Amino acid sequence: MKTGWLVGIAMGWQLVVGLAAARGDDWPQWLGPQRDGVWRETGILEKFPANGPTVLWRAPLDGGYAGPAVAAGRVYVTDYVSTGDKTPDPGTRNELVGKERVHCLDAKTGQMIWRHEYDCPYKISYPAGPRCTPTVAGGKVYTLGAEGNLFALDAATGKVVWSRELKKDYQTTSPVWGFTGHPLVDGQKLICLVGGAGSVVVAFDKDTGAELWKSLSAKEAGYCAPSIIEAGGKRQLLMWHPQAINGLDPETGKVYWTAPLEPLYSMSIQSPRKLGDLLYAGGIGDQAVALKLASDKPAVSEVWRGEKTTGVYPTCSPPFLEDGVIYGACQQGHFRAVDLATGKRLWETFAPTTGKRFASSGSVFFVKNGDRFFMLGESGDLIIARLSRDKYDELARVHVIDPTGDAFGRRVVWSHPAFANRAMYARNDKEIICVSLASP
Repeated sequence: MKTGWLVGIAMGWQLVVGLAAARGDDWPQWLGPQRDGVWRETGILEKFPANGPTVLWRAPLDGGYAGPAVAAGRVYVTDYVSTGDKTPDPGTRNELVGKERVHCLDAKTGQMIWRHEYDCPYKISYPAGPRCTPTVAGGKVYTLGAEGNLFALDAATGKVVWSRELKKDYQTTSPVWGFTGHPLVDGQKLICLVGGAGSVVVAFDKDTGAELWKSLSAKEAGYCAPSIIEAGGKRQLLMWHPQAINGLDPETGKVYWTAPLEPLYSMSIQSPRKLGDLLYAGGIGDQAVALKLASDKPAVSEVWRGEKTTGVYPTCSPPFLEDGVIYGACQQGHFRAVDLATGKRLWETFAPTTGKRFASSGSVFFVKNGDRFFMLGESGDLIIARLSRDKYDELARVHVIDPTGDAFGRRVVWSHPAFANRAMYARNDKEIICVSLASP
């Protein structure tokens, strides 16, 4: 009798575990559930089938750089519809008339559940569409458009809960390359990169849109997404505007510390990344810094600064820090491994970015899964690789989505995919696809 009871308990537990595994994980915001670029699902394939991984569905989409978010069986993604010319000119603000749209799709089938759209004239460079991945939390989906239209929508119905026009509300202008700071939910707060005097970063009540606090002034807001770390016995909100990296109290906006870092063209893009007690950020113009976080209070000290022969200087995609190494795509497309403690370059390759040669802002979007990385290169190739201090070890590669964007005379996919339900959700300027990555 006792043995039967134990067997029953064991079988019941296996069933619970099996159901949990079958459900799969969500990817409810930029860089995943913990905003760290780690895909924690198991049961993922070791290599691609001979004919490539199965594309479970395709759904039409228009222009944009915003990656999808996946939550509670739904996919949220934004795009831009315009009859004008979206051909980019890096130094020119393009004027277009069109609509930004928020789509909610069934994660299993790609069928449309609801769509929210609004008129949105563009006056930005690279005007393909929105940049920010939606953030899904607490039954709402938060979206930030390229011209500063901030929405809280009911995740189930698409009904507007509240909205803000950041340029109007904070007397600021859109950055040259549009609003790009993926909104961050922290407790009751929705933290956004905004701009304007005293309002580079603003915390809103996530349920009402009311301002809770605002902080920082700078010549321009830049493009950095807010992130939060723990160091010196405190939670710290990190914001890099074009003059400096800042550590703030996320509850009040009070500035704890500031470290100068000025990239060219105000392109403070990368969210600073933390490993142990070190913090790293880099950008165009060989501008980078490694900072040591104090253990007893919120403070930093400089360890090293980047030079032409050291560091890595990301543009479109953030680096990944692991085992004392920075892995990232540099401003000319070199994918590099860099020693975090010293800035010394360990190796470099073009394999996951442009394939063969340097190209301005050559990019790859990558996440860690187990002991491997899944990497979507700008050419639309999906790569499985191992990265170590010693080498780039490519295990498999398959073409999954066509590059449709224009960048410096070449076609690119410049959008971070989502990894959920043992699948990859990726988009270009014509479609969004769901690719199965489940182990057979």
